[in-house]
Amino acid sequence: MSEPILVENHNGYRVVQFNRPDRLNALDRATHVVLMEKLLEAEADESCRALILTGIGRGFCAGADLSGRNQAPDPEEEKRKKDAGSSIEETWNPLARKLATLRMPVVGAVNGIAAGAGSSIALGCDITIAARSAYFLQAFTRIGLVPDCGGTWFLPNLVGPARARGMVMLAEPLPAERAHEWGLIWNVVDDDKLMEEAHKLAAKLASMPTKSLLMSRRAIAAAASNNLNEQLDLERDLQGMASRTEDHAEGVRAFLEKRPAQFKGR
Repeated sequence: MSEPILVENHNGYRVVQFNRPDRLNALDRATHVVLMEKLLEAEADESCRALILTGIGRGFCAGADLSGRNQAPDPEEEKRKKDAGSSIEETWNPLARKLATLRMPVVGAVNGIAAGAGSSIALGCDITIAARSAYFLQAFTRIGLVPDCGGTWFLPNLVGPARARGMVMLAEPLPAERAHEWGLIWNVVDDDKLMEEAHKLAAKLASMPTKSLLMSRRAIAAAASNNLNEQLDLERDLQGMASRTEDHAEGVRAFLEKRPAQFKGR
């Protein structure tokens, strides 16, 4: 049996790939466990300063794997399914929280369909790009559910409540081009250029001041709920911390010496 999650190591970053192409990379419970393990391994590697998250085959991630729902029930599994919220708390919520707090920026490279929670995973990456043929689908209402893995937070914050409601309630595919026009993703590229662009972005992020990137991520996320005074206070506090990093000192030296900075992520 092939590994459900593949990892490639590169200079300063890793590529984490969903590898269930026969299921359009839909995630079952076992794959969730492996994915979290791979993310934690990357986080523990100090030389890893960026990640690419992508899929093998025609899909980025089709969300939850529903293929076993009509099989003979396992009593313990059925107990967990009685309340879908319990299952989410064990799988999708930890994944969304980990992506939001990972000790490195994440590039999402959407190579095909990103449906259901797979769409939420893509939107939970720091910088998301998509192949021109890719599309996003909030498929939950097709099976009588609501968006999870942070979908109801990402969508209105990225495209506004009107478009978010349309995407969720109508459950219609949103092509990558329109997702880019709406500000849902950073960029859309030709299919054969997707991974080339993803590698360029990851390599650039891996060479940048990591702590500065993560503090910027924290400030941008907080802006969704902060008023102006609260945000100004947060900017003050984060700037104080950033100014004490080794990378800030190196950035100033490089500026004065008119040379490229050599950031170490410290």
